Amino acid sequence: MRYAIYFTPPSSDALTLAAASWLGRSVYSGDPVEHPAVRGLGLHEIAFHTALPRRYGFHATLKAPFHLRGDCTEATLLRELMRFAGTLEPFEIPRLVVGRLGDFYGLVPEAPCAALDYLAAAVVQQFDVYRAPLSEAEIERRNPDGLSASQFSNLHRWGHPYVMDEFRFHMTLTGPLLHRDFGRMESALAGYFEPLLGDPVEIANLALFVEKEPGAPFVVHSLHPMGRVAARKIA
Repeated sequence: MRYAIYFTPPSSDALTLAAASWLGRSVYSGDPVEHPAVRGLGLHEIAFHTALPRRYGFHATLKAPFHLRGDCTEATLLRELMRFAGTLEPFEIPRLVVGRLGDFYGLVPEAPCAALDYLAAAVVQQFDVYRAPLSEAEIERRNPDGLSASQFSNLHRWGHPYVMDEFRFHMTLTGPLLHRDFGRMESALAGYFEPLLGDPVEIANLALFVEKEPGAPFVVHSLHPMGRVAARKIA
């Protein structure tokens, strides 16, 4: 069993529903969802290019997937996540846009957002005590020879290279693409998602995701509202 702390919108949010269709799977139910008809792309192309992010579901990584330390339990992790979420104030990303990061596409903030960077760093620091150390095989899968000095240090200190100063908020929509496919994919993604991106995105919960067995798709275990609330919502 692996756990991850992500952000994802509520299950009924229009962006959640659109992303589930695009990726071909609901991150809440785990069920397959029919891909949409998108001008310029065939259904088989969408299925192929979303195979990798489909497994992880629609999310933004705050604390990357980890195994629990031997002396920690899921119940302990849940209690701390509920408590910690209650100490945070909800905030908004003014606008998300379709953007390219290296060789893949996702939804990214249109402008820098200091509150996002603070949230991600706080989650990484707060929950690292629950993370089992990486195995040598897990480190090698991160291709350490291709990392910068900062990323390499993050990998060994925090279990993931792209945290702290290396963090970039993104909600992945494709796997790696060839250069020749960039323009067509960007146009298709913009046409499909941009009608949903006019309003601010509220960051009002932390989501605990689980991978029940190696290679299994990640699903939402529970949502933990930020701020002082009387009740906690369980997905």
